[in-house]
Amino acid sequence: MVRLIPRDEKFFGLFEQDGDLILEAARKLEDLVTSYDRLDERIEEIHAIEKRGDAIDDEVILRLERSFTTPFEREDMHELVNHLDDVLDGIYGAAETFKIYGITAPTDEAREMVGIIVAQAAQLGEALRKLESGKDITPHLRSVQELESRADQLSRSAIGRLFKGDIDALEVIRLRELYSELEETIDAAEDAADVIERILATS
Repeated sequence: MVRLIPRDEKFFGLFEQDGDLILEAARKLEDLVTSYDRLDERIEEIHAIEKRGDAIDDEVILRLERSFTTPFEREDMHELVNHLDDVLDGIYGAAETFKIYGITAPTDEAREMVGIIVAQAAQLGEALRKLESGKDITPHLRSVQELESRADQLSRSAIGRLFKGDIDALEVIRLRELYSELEETIDAAEDAADVIERILATS
């Protein structure tokens, strides 16, 4: 039977769930760098959250394909889903980097960058919860963007220190890769915030 009445697909709840998963994964990563034990178990916990995020993203895309109307531009919805997925992937990738590169202990800079990811996740989650109403979102987006600027400075400083003093060349490679993974995750959170900001400007 041909459906003549457009489906009223629900999207905002899925975005909220994505935000909740990002914060959950970020806190798991924070636990990892704080305790730095049971790496295999902790990484698998983050991986499980990342897979749940993939399922939500797939559901958003499915609803987009079968929905006649959407709450905002389809292109923006696709982009937001992609950036949220990038954040979750980045958190999982950073967790794996500790094991793959055999990092013996997180540096103070790595812990601080993870703390920034947690703070961004909290602010991004609040923005996603308020997306349907469109009210009082801007302060959360500004926080995500300001945290990204702080992370840029921290990353440059951390990488600069790697090339000063008497640090083993392999250790430089390991830590530089870790900082890069963390910074890309932080950038992805800012990208998601930028999409939400554009949505607000055009709605």
